[in-house]
Amino acid sequence: MKNLFFASLILFAFSSIAEAQQLKSPEGKFVMEFSLQNDGTPVYNLKYKNKEVVKTSKLGLELKDDKKSLLNDFTIADTKTSTFDETWKPVWGEVDHIRNHYNELAVTLNQKSTDRQIVIRFRLFDDGLGFRYEFPAQKNLTYFVIKEERSQFAMTGDHTAFWIPGDYDTQEYDYTKSKLSEIRGLSQKAYTANVSQKSFSPTGVQTSLMLKTADGIYINLHEAALIDYSCMHLNLDDKNFVFESWLTPDAKGDKGHMQAPNHSPWRTIIVSDDAREILASKMTYNLNDPSKIDNTSWIKPVKYVGVWWEMITGKSSWSYTNDYPTVQLGVTDFAKAKPNGTHGANNANVKKYIDFAAANGFDAVLVEGWNEGWEDWFGHSKDYVFDFLTPYPDFDVKALHEYAKSKGVKIIMHHETSGSVRNYERHMDAAYKFMNDNGYDAVKSGYVGDILPRGENHYSQWIVNHYQYAIEKAADYKIMVNAHEAVRPTGIARTYPNLIGNEAARGTEYQAFGGSKPNHVTVLPFTRLIGGPMDYTPGIFEMDISKMNPENKSHVNSTICNQLALYVTMYSPLQMAADTPENYNRFPDAFQFIKDVAVDWSESKYIEAEPGDFITVARKAKGTNNWFVGNVNGETPRTSNIDFSFLEKGKKYTATIYADAKDAHYKTNPQAYTIKKIAVTNKSKLSQFSAPGGGYAISIIENK
Repeated sequence: MKNLFFASLILFAFSSIAEAQQLKSPEGKFVMEFSLQNDGTPVYNLKYKNKEVVKTSKLGLELKDDKKSLLNDFTIADTKTSTFDETWKPVWGEVDHIRNHYNELAVTLNQKSTDRQIVIRFRLFDDGLGFRYEFPAQKNLTYFVIKEERSQFAMTGDHTAFWIPGDYDTQEYDYTKSKLSEIRGLSQKAYTANVSQKSFSPTGVQTSLMLKTADGIYINLHEAALIDYSCMHLNLDDKNFVFESWLTPDAKGDKGHMQAPNHSPWRTIIVSDDAREILASKMTYNLNDPSKIDNTSWIKPVKYVGVWWEMITGKSSWSYTNDYPTVQLGVTDFAKAKPNGTHGANNANVKKYIDFAAANGFDAVLVEGWNEGWEDWFGHSKDYVFDFLTPYPDFDVKALHEYAKSKGVKIIMHHETSGSVRNYERHMDAAYKFMNDNGYDAVKSGYVGDILPRGENHYSQWIVNHYQYAIEKAADYKIMVNAHEAVRPTGIARTYPNLIGNEAARGTEYQAFGGSKPNHVTVLPFTRLIGGPMDYTPGIFEMDISKMNPENKSHVNSTICNQLALYVTMYSPLQMAADTPENYNRFPDAFQFIKDVAVDWSESKYIEAEPGDFITVARKAKGTNNWFVGNVNGETPRTSNIDFSFLEKGKKYTATIYADAKDAHYKTNPQAYTIKKIAVTNKSKLSQFSAPGGGYAISIIENK
């Protein structure tokens, strides 16, 4: 149902247009007030259940090379209000329908001294607030450059924050939990240790930012619909606890090149006194446009395996040869180059993975390192550009496609761009056509390394536009995209549902680079996943990496049952069983859960949640009456007490519980687990232990 109408008399009561404008959410949980200060500076504040959660905060934009910025000297020219209520169906998702219900206020502001006009549009949902800047077509504001956006989020105290430091090129950090007043000191250590942070403020953090107040209010700050604009970070005034937007600069230091009519992304504030409601919020998606792809029948969730983990751990390599000088001198006949003997993407090895996928019901096999270029990129040149059409001599594209097809399995393409985005754009049509011709309908793209041309950042307006171009171009060829090292998602998968996954955070690969905190996966759903699904690549069963590669002493900080639970708690329509066939064959009873778990859902119930500590989720597999439950736990052992009231009344089910053993521990005993079957109904209850860095997974199958 869609119902759009103007309702100014219902939502507003004011005698003068210059007075404060008040907007309420549909159920009245939130109240937002907008006004102009004496100097014409626009400000807003936000209350949740009569408690102030965002104090009076300034709005506006500072312009470059302009005598007058869009910061003050405004008068209110017009206000328009409306209510919107619709229910839409996602192509894939945690639920099979989403309600999009909000009240809206659009304030038109005139800047008399420049005869310029902007619109600030607010949408207030029952889970939070979104606002953006709009620039109508006008004579005195057509082309302009943003020096900085000055959107503020004034907090009411020294809240607890789950944050990663501001960085223009990576989100791949472990999260830090601290008070806002502690960010400066802790972030300074990260600056010293990480050279990728380019002149960013020592109090800068990235979104999505998760906060908790002393009185138990959860606040999430992020953005939605990041298109043709720079990615927003937040700079903190740690004396007054005021966050202010800080946009990613381009190579010249500019924050955005604009042409009216245009608008900014939405700035989002999700608030609740129940952490589960933060996880369940769909506000970010609702602030994006409906799908621009009319026929989405080719977009399908994928469960896959791949020649990847053995490369990450160092057991095998991406490159076919180590003979860098020979290749650099222009030898394209790789028969003249000496194979290194460790190349993972060879015909025999890929067939092994195809056989494993077919035998265990997986949809696809990802193959990295199949194409020419890796030997040079890893060896010498930071400016190397990959070939997206030419395979190594030991990778037979057509033969492997036919072999996979005969087994009912597809192969996922891999495009590593090495950050040379213009080269990728020049070859994109040919690369996507090559995929069409050879039976590939999904691609994992990568942007490892410095962006070329030099000086550009991974999250500036220019490169954000490239990521969007790649998604839209892929849609023309009916190709699904899983982008790694790209900007973190902001709900754009609603508009382009062929974007079935992103990395854009610290994924499982870091467990092979020294490890991640054992509570990392209890934070990601509150932060990174607010904007869309992550290709986290779970399912590691061998935690001692030295057993894969004796020279790699890393340890995976997780139990096997924690790894199983990730298929439920870390939502994605793209789920990888990331370990090798050999390791899964050692634990076939635990591997059964990965084989059984769905990747597309009709319902999701967040049973319990606390950022950094624990998350328990139940999801109903789309098109069935079967449910799957996942629990991930932080560093403190605990017992969950859950009920099964989400099950259908009158139905009987068999629950298979994959749980940490009593002596399980992510560091000392990660492979200790138990499996048991019990009969359950919607009246059943369960108390279940979770070890440090552990968890449990449950498959609940309806009895026929």
